[in-house]
Parts: sequence; C-alpha cells; structure tokens
Amino acid sequence: MADNDKIVAEKKEENRYYKWLASMIIPVLAVITGLLVGAIFMLAIGRDPVQAYIVLFNSAFGSLNGFAETLVNTTPLIFTGLAVAFAFRTGLFNIGGDGQFLIGYIASTWLGFFFQLPLFIHLPLALLGGMVAAGLWGGFAGLLKAKLGVHEVITTIMMNYIALYLVSYLTGGPLKASGFMPATPKIADTAKLMRLLPFGRLNAGFIVALVAAYIVYYILWRTTLGYEIRAVGLNPNAAEYGGIKAARNMILAMFISGCLAGLAGVTQSLGLEFRAYQPFGFIGYGFTGIAVALLGKNHPAGVVLGAFLFGILQRGSMLMQSIAGVPKEVIEIIQAIIILFVAAEYLFTLLSNRIKKYRKETSDVN
Repeated sequence: MADNDKIVAEKKEENRYYKWLASMIIPVLAVITGLLVGAIFMLAIGRDPVQAYIVLFNSAFGSLNGFAETLVNTTPLIFTGLAVAFAFRTGLFNIGGDGQFLIGYIASTWLGFFFQLPLFIHLPLALLGGMVAAGLWGGFAGLLKAKLGVHEVITTIMMNYIALYLVSYLTGGPLKASGFMPATPKIADTAKLMRLLPFGRLNAGFIVALVAAYIVYYILWRTTLGYEIRAVGLNPNAAEYGGIKAARNMILAMFISGCLAGLAGVTQSLGLEFRAYQPFGFIGYGFTGIAVALLGKNHPAGVVLGAFLFGILQRGSMLMQSIAGVPKEVIEIIQAIIILFVAAEYLFTLLSNRIKKYRKETSDVN
C-alpha cells in the first residue's frame, strides 16, 4: 500500500514537472519567433540583423553600467506586470496601470517634498503613501465592478485619462515649483531611494520590485486570501457558494493591483527623477505590463523574467538605432509578435476547453 502511494506521488510530481515544462514552451517559442520576424524586417530594409542583435546583447550585458541600466528599465515593468497578473488571478483585467502609475508618482512626490522628516520615517511614508494612493485609485474600479457590475476595462481606461490630466494640472499649477519648467519641487534627500552602485541610476527600487514579486507569490499560493482570490478568478459563483465573498475579494484584488502599479511611479519619483514632471502622455508601462504578465503566465517568477526581457529590448532599441541603423520600431514589432504568440495560446486553450465541454454535453445527451 505504501509502495502504491509512493508511486502515485512520484507520478504526480512527474506530471507536474512535464506540465510546467510544457507551459514554458510557448513563451520561449514566442520570443524566438519574435526575434526571427525582427530579423526578417531588418533584412527587408537592408540592415544586418546579426550586427543589430550583437548590439542588443552588448547593450544589456556588455558592461556593468549597461546591465545596471537594463535593470532600471526592468524595475517598473516588474511592478506593472505584477499588477496585471494579480488582478487576472481574480478574473479581472486591470489595464489602468498607467493611471495608477501616475497617482503613485504624484502622491509620493508630494509626500517627498512637503514634509521634512528623518530618513527612517520619511522614505517609508513616501513609499507607502504613494502605494496606497494608487491602490485606492485601482480599488475604486474594483468597487464599481463588485457593487454595480461596471466592467473594469471601461473604468480603468477612463481613470487612466483622469489621472493623466489630474497630474498634468497639479504639476503645472498647484504643485508647480518656481520657474518655467512644469514640475514639482525636488523631494528631500530623506525621501530618496538609495543607489545600489556608485555610478549610474540603479537604485533600491529594483530590490523593492523583487520583494514585491515574492510577496505576491506568497499571498497567492501561501495564504487563505490568495486561495480565495484564485477561487474567485476560476469561478466567482462557485466561490460564493462555498462561502467566499467574491465582491470583497474583487475590491481587495484591484486595490493590491493598484498598489503594485503605483509602486512603479513611486520608484520613478523617489529613485530616478526626484520630482514629478508634467506628463504629456502615457509612458506606456501599464500597457507593456500586460505583455509582461502574459509572457510570464501571470506567475510572479515569470513576470520578473518577462520584465527583464522587455527591459533588454527597451535598453537596446535606442542603441540599435544609433549604432546598427535599425529603427527602434523594429523592437516594437518584436514585442508585438511575442504578445501575439502568447495571446494565441490563450485563445487556443479557450477554444479547446469549449470543444471539450461541447463534446461532453453531446455525449451526455446521447
């Protein structure tokens, strides 16, 4: 009996390994295909793809400073990718990352220059304050979804623009520093994130991003809250029948998702710019975060790896243009192909599940 149990456990572990391995095939193939399509475009415009990809590689790994700058580009994408992945686990589609980014950006900046406090109080206050402000911004969309049934895609899109124009007004008006530049005053030194290297821009925001990824993993797979959130994402009606409050978990999930996206703006302010500049449009971290989450299979570890890949592409796009003569739009094509292939897997899975369900229903009738 004990031997049978052992064999069953070993088979389960083996099946889990093969299932994990199979889930990694599509993202890897998507990346390879994206690079191949990018090479075809380069050849079509008379550029050398080998030289371009060598420049891309060297821009990220050719020097310590280049690698550090790649991590700087990776940091906000980890946050926005985690935000999308966390909401998706609850069955929600948070595409309001750019708006939540801006709310965290302006709130942390205001806390950074308005108060004069010791470092051990001021920095946590600016971090947590910006994070919570963005969380409340995202949580409001969750509240509308849970209580009124308003689709979160619509509300988060609309709130993106509200955040954009609100921050634009604040940085050009009430919070504007003296002078011609439409920007806030600089934050105090006690609110700045520590540099991780004596040169370059890499700061403790990257460490915060890795810690956030671990916390998200722990919440989703090691806590009762995470179990409830994933249950609501799989089937909200069944979760409600089982005693799980679906509405509460939707609101909470969107709040946490907003906090994560807001941290991207917080680290931008406290770690890189040290003030808030008037935005003239969306930076795009929120929408790129969707691609990162899809590529990472909505798992925190996958999100970190996906963000690193997109960080490499962003870092290398400008150098590929200046050194190899390849337009930076080619990088956007590569990103689009990767997204297309990963999204196609979700479509095929959906169709496969529907076909299986139809066949089962048909066989039951017969």
